[in-house]
Amino acid sequence: MISSPSTGIAALLFVSAALLTACKEQEAPVAAAPPPPPLVGVVTLKTESLALTTDLPGRTRPFRVAEVRPQVDGIVQKRLFTEGSEVKAGQQLYQIDASVYQATLKNAQAGLASSRSLANRYESLVRDQAVSRQSYEEARAAMLQAEAVVEQAQINVRYTRVMAPISGRIGRTLVTEGALVSNGQTQPMTTIHQLDPIYVDVTQPARELLRLRRDLEEGRLQKIGENAAKVALTMEDGSAYPLEGQLEFSEVSVDESTGSVTLRAIFPNPKRLLLPGMFVHAQLAEGMKSAAILAPQQGITRDAKGQAIAMVVNTEDKVEVRQVKTSRAVGNRWLISEGLKEGDRLITEGLQFIKPGVQVRVNPASNVDVPSEAVKPGQPG
Repeated sequence: MISSPSTGIAALLFVSAALLTACKEQEAPVAAAPPPPPLVGVVTLKTESLALTTDLPGRTRPFRVAEVRPQVDGIVQKRLFTEGSEVKAGQQLYQIDASVYQATLKNAQAGLASSRSLANRYESLVRDQAVSRQSYEEARAAMLQAEAVVEQAQINVRYTRVMAPISGRIGRTLVTEGALVSNGQTQPMTTIHQLDPIYVDVTQPARELLRLRRDLEEGRLQKIGENAAKVALTMEDGSAYPLEGQLEFSEVSVDESTGSVTLRAIFPNPKRLLLPGMFVHAQLAEGMKSAAILAPQQGITRDAKGQAIAMVVNTEDKVEVRQVKTSRAVGNRWLISEGLKEGDRLITEGLQFIKPGVQVRVNPASNVDVPSEAVKPGQPG
């Protein structure tokens, strides 16, 4: 049987369509496997005991300051110390011309001898009633006045030797040989600073004192005990002062202009490393926090509003965002007051690859110094 041309064309079209369909089926791409969950490094938080300290700026103050002034008038004859040296209490510093005062003393001593002789003679005569009792009393009063004049003259002679009132380091002299000085002058001759021990005055906001007392009363902090009065010191160049100080007192009133109180500590200073006016930092012990949560700083970031946040891995190995509050930095960690608890798995690595709700794989963090066994995948968060 002979087929018609239209039948052949239809068969050809059917075969071509079948071939095209087969090619398209062969060319269809195979669906790709889903990517694995991102890998993050976490730190499992634990509570620990922490001694809290406050770092406060302050300045050193001499333990004692004595401005040396003359107590008699006269010309300075000698300076008997080296500027900047250590002097002892009672050491002579200057010699003022004493010739006038020595002459006055000799005159007073002569007057005393005469008055005493007359009083002694009248004492024997009054017993014999050769002189009146009144004459004897007048002679005795004159003798006592003469003794007072001699004593005053001796004091003036002694004051020509200007002595150090305290032990310490003496400053530069403000008078030279040949200078005229006078009793009661406003300008000191020199100044002595006692530097061992030495004071450190620091200021603390009054609100911080109130917070500290409230935390102690409510049990959030425990008293450290005998060490509560101990103070450590960091010097102006950042080095630690080798000796420990003792807290002496705090002001009983608040400075109205600054809203702060002054705390004073005393430090031994045998090598004179601390000098008056130096800027220092004092570390004061506050108390002991028995269940502190310390989070690595790498795991605390800020959101668009500036709020501190932390990314944690929950029990389903999914990312969870937490708003946290930090109270202070402790080394390279933050002390957490709200938002995190013991057992939370804090993400510190891979933060750029995650967002809340994402499934993740968990490994111990390598960018913080924690024991590897501190993190266990699947541990409750």
